[in-house]
Amino acid sequence: MCTLLLTANPSVAQNNVDGFVARVYKDQSPAMPYRLFIPKGYEQSQKYPLILWLHGAGSVGKDNLKQISGASRLGTHIWTTPENQAKHPAFVVAPQCPQNAGCWDDGRTNEPGRYLLAVVKILNALQTEFSIDSARIYVAGQSMGGYGTWDLITKRPDLFAAAIPLCGGGNAALAAAVRRMPIWAFHGDADPTVPVGLSRRMIAAIEQAGGHPRYTEYKGVGHNVWERAFTEPELMDWLFSQRK
Repeated sequence: MCTLLLTANPSVAQNNVDGFVARVYKDQSPAMPYRLFIPKGYEQSQKYPLILWLHGAGSVGKDNLKQISGASRLGTHIWTTPENQAKHPAFVVAPQCPQNAGCWDDGRTNEPGRYLLAVVKILNALQTEFSIDSARIYVAGQSMGGYGTWDLITKRPDLFAAAIPLCGGGNAALAAAVRRMPIWAFHGDADPTVPVGLSRRMIAAIEQAGGHPRYTEYKGVGHNVWERAFTEPELMDWLFSQRK
């Protein structure tokens, strides 16, 4: 049985930051810290969507804070503003990978790697604990988390209603698995960290398989594409309108 702790571990500075409660998933070694945002006024009788956020390489560690702060803050807090929660009350979960190398994606296998498997177990446990709509679970991630988003949806497409991969890449050979999934991918054509060709390749592979993903490529934009993507006026309503 997995163990999900509501209280922070000794290395966590604050148990609650902007409504994100510190928890630790203990059913593996090393343990996986994560933050959970619970909608204000949560009622067990109501079904809620959930957004899974996969952070970039700069947020790895064990502090259970970097994945909701710094470069990752926009990716978690965009969904939790009072305005957005009033219109789309939703859970947000942000796990923190304890190490960098091969963290979220694993191109050597057709199954998710150990850390993404832990993320899947966290999702399963949260659905048991809370009233979460299994038809409205979404995933988004930036940079390394963009790779993780592609990796997770192509290997476990049954879990998600929609995905937002930002400046990532994936295994084009698995693209057919998500040909029916609503996807809105983003990349800057001047990205010096993750080549824009990686997103183009995934989009082309999905289209070749008969899918119709959305893809926004910003001219002259570098790696921090999330700063533009999360200002797209249609993004919020687009995401929450998707269901399996």
